[in-house]
Amino acid sequence: MAEELENKIKELIVKRLKLEIKPEEIDSSAPLFGTGLGLDSIDALELVVGLEQEFGIRVKDEEVGKEIFASVNTLAGYVKKKQEEER
Repeated sequence: MAEELENKIKELIVKRLKLEIKPEEIDSSAPLFGTGLGLDSIDALELVVGLEQEFGIRVKDEEVGKEIFASVNTLAGYVKKKQEEER
């Protein structure tokens, strides 16, 4: 289940941000911002919208931070937690 969720998040990242890489090329534990994929704050906003639409969760402004958006792994953990809370 966790791997499936990570793969969906990778697909979402590539599709929403129009990256020219394949989802499977993203390392689940690599940083998304800075030295990793090199995403920026605009990308973060686009990801929030994508996560909300794709996974049916609400991401509050105060929850959007470096911890949650550190990597695909941390994003997957956050999505799973939010889905459980909102059931």
